[in-house]
Amino acid sequence: MTAPLAFSAEVSAARAAGTPIVALESTIITHGMPWPQNRDTAQEVEQTIRDAGATPATIAIMGGKIHIGLEAAELDNLAQANNVMKLSRADLAAALATGATGATTVAATMICANLAGIGVFATGGIGGVHRGAEESFDISADLRELSETPVTVVAAGAKAILDLPKTMEVLETLGVPVIGYQTDRLPAFWSATSEIAVPLRMDTADDIATAHRMRATLGLPGGQLIANPIPTSAEIASAEIMPIVAQALAEAQDQGIAAKAVTPFLLGRIFELTDGRSLTANIALVKNNARLAADIARAL
Repeated sequence: MTAPLAFSAEVSAARAAGTPIVALESTIITHGMPWPQNRDTAQEVEQTIRDAGATPATIAIMGGKIHIGLEAAELDNLAQANNVMKLSRADLAAALATGATGATTVAATMICANLAGIGVFATGGIGGVHRGAEESFDISADLRELSETPVTVVAAGAKAILDLPKTMEVLETLGVPVIGYQTDRLPAFWSATSEIAVPLRMDTADDIATAHRMRATLGLPGGQLIANPIPTSAEIASAEIMPIVAQALAEAQDQGIAAKAVTPFLLGRIFELTDGRSLTANIALVKNNARLAADIARAL
């Protein structure tokens, strides 16, 4: 069998011309915001990548195919679809086998991007170690994927609803390079900085691209996590957002929400508690990551 890849016309043209391509996930479309804001935001992020000199490839699973890039009608359909699976490494093959519609998380997007020969992926924030993981063992598959699949992932750190110190410890154990882009401190998703130092720093897309190629030369498995701070003009400071995160976490625990339902619940509740500012910040950081990812893709 060969991987059931279906390329959009735009991505096919970029592949034929050998021009840079940036992968995008699709859970932000199906699980991140309502219609039509989800479609409009996806289109804006794609355009940000085009404006930066690369081709966007939003990835989703539909009709037994891995779609690498979505046509306008496909994006519309996905943005309005109900009961879309949230796919990671464990259920990607099953969704393809059964013809289900699925949106890709960080882990699944990395797998699909690598199958398509795409080396750079822009997202909002990666998954990681959930708070209380010493009891629940709730750790995102994103972390192991970063250690296995050779894709450079540009994110505003890990989602701030997570246990950031433990997430960094797991990344270190797995040998994943965490590179701060023009920063010595780990970004905390909605906040531009945290108290956690990043182990590596690079200030140019060229250096990041060179490190990506060097890992392949050395035969090192896995990718790189590029920690790109949200623009300070769009951030919500830690002192303001963290008490809200704590309230949302307590509510999730009280309601018995667990597993894949945790993150969508928390992000939705934080949206309510910040009167929508968390979503505005989220969109700003995704666009910022898309611009940097395009620069890296061009350098590669």
